[in-house]
Order: sequence, then structure tokens, then C-alpha cells
Amino acid sequence: MTAMDGSFTRWLSQAQLVEDRLTTEQRGVLRAVFAFRQHCGQDYYSNRVLSHFLLHCDSGLKVAQIARLVGISRPTASRQQGVSSKEAIQAAHHRMAGRPHGKLLPRYAGPIAEYMLTHVDATRYDIIEFIQRTWNEHVSTVALHHFCKKFGLDRGARAEAKSAQPSRDHAAGDDTTRAGAATRPLEVMPSVTASPPPFSRCGPSTRARSS
Repeated sequence: MTAMDGSFTRWLSQAQLVEDRLTTEQRGVLRAVFAFRQHCGQDYYSNRVLSHFLLHCDSGLKVAQIARLVGISRPTASRQQGVSSKEAIQAAHHRMAGRPHGKLLPRYAGPIAEYMLTHVDATRYDIIEFIQRTWNEHVSTVALHHFCKKFGLDRGARAEAKSAQPSRDHAAGDDTTRAGAATRPLEVMPSVTASPPPFSRCGPSTRARSS
């Protein structure tokens, strides 16, 4: 027990944490994390699971402290803050299985774009799994990012397309209005009948009387 406590204290000191300054809840969580590391090791998968847990368990620890405890960089830990459990597992899997450059052919752009349109909530890992199912290609997130950027399928290009959509809809509405005006039947003005000249009640012409 003394050896375990000594190892636990050294682990905390390496992360620049003082055990006496931790709350009772934090100390209990970190002891469980330390026991996990002792049993499962410090491989990439174990560190990824622990970092995800510590970042989302409301332990009160700062991101930099968690990064030092797990042995990852501060920016890496920060990027994992908004990641779901599914994405964390997918990232760990593709991090080890995916090729850094991949083998994405230009003819894949159309089906990938269609998948993005029909699965608006799909993550990049869902897209990678779609590529694996469709073409049996194992690619990394980096390869997917460069491919999407090349063919205008990245997040920035999609956001720009969405922002331009209202203007196109407005233009289409104007065209519809003009087309409707062109096809609307002309209003027929009521015909006005010219009144006949007043009937002359004069007698014989003056020239006839004079003769």
C-alpha cells in the first residue's frame, strides 16, 4: 500500500498536482484513474479513454492538468473537449488503422458528396467508415480533410454554399413572380360604343329654298 501511495504521489507530482490541494472527490477519481493505468497500461487506446473520461466527468481539473496526467499535449486535450464517446472511439480506431495519405480517387467525390447531403449529422469518422464500406479503403482524417478541401467538400465550402442559398432562393422567387406576371391573362377593358351623331331636325337645305 505504501508503494502504491508513493507511485500515486509521484504521478501527481509529474502532473504538477499537489495531493493535499485536491478535494476528496478529485482524489477518489484520480486514484481510480491511477489504478486503471496500472492494470491497462499507458498505450494510446488507454490514454484516449482516460482523457475522454477526465475531460467529461466534471472533475474540476483544468485541461492542462488532465493533459499532463494522461501524457498528451495541451492542444490535443483541448481538441477532445467537444468530442462524443462515439467519436473518441472512432478516432482511436482510425488513428491506428488509417493510412496518412490514403487512396482517395477523384471518382469518389460524387458519392461522398451525396453521403454528406443525405447524412447532415455525419461526423468525419462516419464518412471514413462509409469510404471503408464502399471502396474498402482505410484512410485517415488527414487524408479525408485534404480530399474534401480539394473537391470543395470541406466544412468551409459547405458553409459558404449554405450562406449563398437564400440569395438564390430570392432570385428564384423573383423569376417565379415575373413568370407568373407573364402568364397572367390580360385584363380586357370594356368596349366603349361610340354614340351616333344627333339627328338633325332641319328642313330642306337653304340652297334648295333659294332656288
